[in-house]
Amino acid sequence: MDREQLIGALIASRRSLEAVATNPRLQAEAEGGCGVIGMAASVPVAGRHLLQALQQMRNRGNGKGGGAAAVGLDPDFFGVRPEILAHDYLLAIAYLDSSMRTQIESTCIEPTFIVDGAFQFPTLADFRSIPGLEVQPPEIWCYFVRVRPDVQANFRQQHGIADEHRMSVEDEIVYQNTYRLNRAYYAATGDKRAFVLSHGKNLLVLKMVGYGDDVFHYYGLENLHAHVWIGHHRYPTKGKVWHPGGAHPFIGMHEALVHNGDFANYASICSYLAQRNMHPLFLTDTEVAALVFDLLHRIYGYPLEYVIEAMAPTTERDFTLLPPEKQRLYHLLQTVHMHGSPDGPWFFLVAQSDVRKHAFRLIGITDTSMLRPQVFALQQGTASIGFAASEKQAIDAALESLAQEDVRFWSRADLYWNARGGSHTDGGAFIFNVQLGESGKLALVCTDKFGRAIAPDPSRRPFDKIPQQTRGKVEAHPKGGASALTRLLKAEDKGDSNARSTGGASAPTLLHTTPAPTRTGALYPADLFGRVCEQLPAWDYNDVRAFLDDLERTTSDDDDRDRAISVLSLLMDRHYPVGTMKRSCLLALFNQSFIQLIDRIRESPSQRYVWAGFGNPLPEFEHAKVTLVLDARGYPPEGNESLSRAVVMLYQRGFRRIIVANTCGQRFIGSGLGPMSEGLQIDVYGSPGDYLASGIDGAEVIVHGSAQDQLAQIMKGGKLVVYGDVGQTFMYAAKGGEAFILGNAAGRPLINAVGRPRVVINGTCLDYLAESFMAGDPLNGGGFIILNGIRFDEDDAIHELETPYPGGNLFSLASGGAIYIRDPRRQVTADQLNGGEFASLTARDWTLIRPYLEKNESIFGIPLERLLTVDGTLQSPAQVYRKIRPAGHKALMPEEAWVTREA
Repeated sequence: MDREQLIGALIASRRSLEAVATNPRLQAEAEGGCGVIGMAASVPVAGRHLLQALQQMRNRGNGKGGGAAAVGLDPDFFGVRPEILAHDYLLAIAYLDSSMRTQIESTCIEPTFIVDGAFQFPTLADFRSIPGLEVQPPEIWCYFVRVRPDVQANFRQQHGIADEHRMSVEDEIVYQNTYRLNRAYYAATGDKRAFVLSHGKNLLVLKMVGYGDDVFHYYGLENLHAHVWIGHHRYPTKGKVWHPGGAHPFIGMHEALVHNGDFANYASICSYLAQRNMHPLFLTDTEVAALVFDLLHRIYGYPLEYVIEAMAPTTERDFTLLPPEKQRLYHLLQTVHMHGSPDGPWFFLVAQSDVRKHAFRLIGITDTSMLRPQVFALQQGTASIGFAASEKQAIDAALESLAQEDVRFWSRADLYWNARGGSHTDGGAFIFNVQLGESGKLALVCTDKFGRAIAPDPSRRPFDKIPQQTRGKVEAHPKGGASALTRLLKAEDKGDSNARSTGGASAPTLLHTTPAPTRTGALYPADLFGRVCEQLPAWDYNDVRAFLDDLERTTSDDDDRDRAISVLSLLMDRHYPVGTMKRSCLLALFNQSFIQLIDRIRESPSQRYVWAGFGNPLPEFEHAKVTLVLDARGYPPEGNESLSRAVVMLYQRGFRRIIVANTCGQRFIGSGLGPMSEGLQIDVYGSPGDYLASGIDGAEVIVHGSAQDQLAQIMKGGKLVVYGDVGQTFMYAAKGGEAFILGNAAGRPLINAVGRPRVVINGTCLDYLAESFMAGDPLNGGGFIILNGIRFDEDDAIHELETPYPGGNLFSLASGGAIYIRDPRRQVTADQLNGGEFASLTARDWTLIRPYLEKNESIFGIPLERLLTVDGTLQSPAQVYRKIRPAGHKALMPEEAWVTREA
């Protein structure tokens, strides 16, 4: 029996499954801005490490649905033997009416399965102890079951399936049994007494009417260990939303799927599934996505690459850049499955137990229009972990939780990146696969859609982390007996000591420009930073710890605090050689040292440093030299008690220099300041949330790391500096101001911008850069964007990206402004433009943009001379930079011609 015959037999076997008689006026439920996070690790991870991430994304839910999925479970939690967990189906049933359990067990479980074990999930004694939880969550029982041999044999005989496909038959029996149970006891339009949460092997799904973190608290998932986790907050925007079966995740067979977004073609996908005897029961777009995934992967037997292509097809320019054989294959997939491809804004996370390959898997797939936020991350050390989430700050929260408890992890990922949906280079999808490696131990491998490995530099070693409680016992003076800091302060002055590490640019102090006196004389923070950079390639992590301990201890007066804050900021912001150490590990150490410094200021405020935090009265303004340190810990992400409101109130009281430390997802930082806020400087540390610096008009906001989505929307004036990447819709509808971005921007930056925004992005943008840009004539006061298309490696070397701009729709429908793109190899082509055209770079253009590239050098240490150097040779600006301007309208559209004739 070949694969095609098996597919036909399995689909035909479903003809007896009755569809739900839906009310034609009943709308399918859709999603708004849901919050999702998934992680996969080479070692089992406790569920509690997702809690902080979910709590920080609560504003992405509304309490109408929360859920979690786990793969690669701990058998001890359920009280079963490892072989039972590995080989049995884990049938998890939610009982809304507990009196139905005996009936369901006797009619839906025992006739079909041999039960090897049963486990009732423990719960809180009173669900109302969880604030805001209004609907009692269901009682959950887990059954570890095997299909009865006679049931399996009868199914094969009835449908003519050979014995060699025993596993496929058992999967299908389980699938159809679940459908009938849900149809009888839960279907969305009928009575809701019980439903199947999950039925795959080594896979568990739990969900309720509530928030995602409520699921963990109510069912005690904090102590369940698993290799793969998914958490979800639901924010439905239409349809019936109150029932627990409508929450995410939804299941196929051995996978659970959550998503952020909604589909425009739900009815079309339902029709596609109905043609294959598959019928949704819960009336949500997420459910049909899970069914499509299961159909493609389990029934059709497609590899993941084909599944992803069928669900998120490669189109337009990206399709033409695929190899010819790939084009032929993808064309066939699209022809057959286009009606089953979700259309609309979405981002999928899939947790999968691949029973055939003995692997646990997390898959992230983004739609080709990239209309929902997503970020991926990877950390590799003695244990490895990968993430995909709606927000970077959620990933950082999970890492921070892990780092506090497990010495194998630290608080920063090695790699963070955004996906470009349908990309010909990586497919806009990434797979984190946990499987036995060559060493015989489980290993985590990350690949893109095409199977290409994603990994940090393997030559870098993680630190042998010292637990937090013993950090003060680290040998303070490991080399030569002298303090690490004292040795640097006494080092012979070698001229411009920081030239190598900053590309020859001056490294500006961030808070004060006066020298910081010490026992050994005055030394500028930039000079101390330069001397540290000279030593770092020869140091190990203990040397770094010793230096940081010294730096923290010598902060008894304000000058020393100035120096410590400035040096730590430079170490976090700049790129420099680090020997064999990992930059992510160093950033984790620098961040921890910065937190210690903030705590010292809280304990001992001084003449120039005042601390403020959540739950404490905000201080009154005393004099202009005061720096207000606002500790973000404890502040909610938004609302009247939010961090952003505290910043506004402090500004209104007179503070003009504010350090916002320890951010953890708080939104709108720097927003609401009002017009003409010149003279205010806000330095942001940690992991800030969306909408930072939106609407600023004069203030200067400096982000010491990466930022998230909707940054600097409707910005009117002032300055924004980001020492990292920015997310979706950066500077949407901006009207002015300057922005300098060290890394990349995700999709749709500067769309609908007007006036005179002037922006330097040193990395690239994924797609839709400056769509509908309306920023006048840049040579006469209008706005423009400089795109440099470069990256740093771990040794501080600057490299050109594979292409300065990978997407299409560059300057799409723009009517004003210009883009100056560093493209010495002329890789950007006319087919990437949609309403723009290339123009010669004139002397006036260079006179306009050169000062901004010089500012860029001063801020980030990226030498202008290096930007003008190609293959070791200094080139003229016109050989390196290209100008893109709006194309003139050479003719009217045909439908407009008659208007002109009438006129």
